[in-house]
Amino acid sequence: MPTGRIKFYDHNKGFGFLTSDDGDDIHLPASALPEGVTQLRPGTRVEFGIADSRRGPQALSVELIDKLPSVVRATRPKAQEMAAIVDDLISMLDSASNGLRAGRYPASKQAEQMAVIMRKVADAFDA
Repeated sequence: MPTGRIKFYDHNKGFGFLTSDDGDDIHLPASALPEGVTQLRPGTRVEFGIADSRRGPQALSVELIDKLPSVVRATRPKAQEMAAIVDDLISMLDSASNGLRAGRYPASKQAEQMAVIMRKVADAFDA
């Protein structure tokens, strides 16, 4: 089986790409992930089955070879920085909560911004 590394994977969109050891980009649909795996981080080594599709090469099945390199853990924010970020997030969520109680959802741009921030905070905690 060929091997490579995860280039990126977006759980919300249900797909991503991996780069084979030969340098080829391979489409990675959610259906190719191992059972129970919903998130993949860039740099994770994988082994995969491959097939040609209308849009180019596509992974059929993926097996994790190793976990994310420890280098990524070094990019985790310091605890003091995370405290400030979490405080800001709490303020944003509190404001959204007050709006929801008044019967208003946040504007789509604001909601999208909050979702991005929450995902990044979750990734930082999970690192």
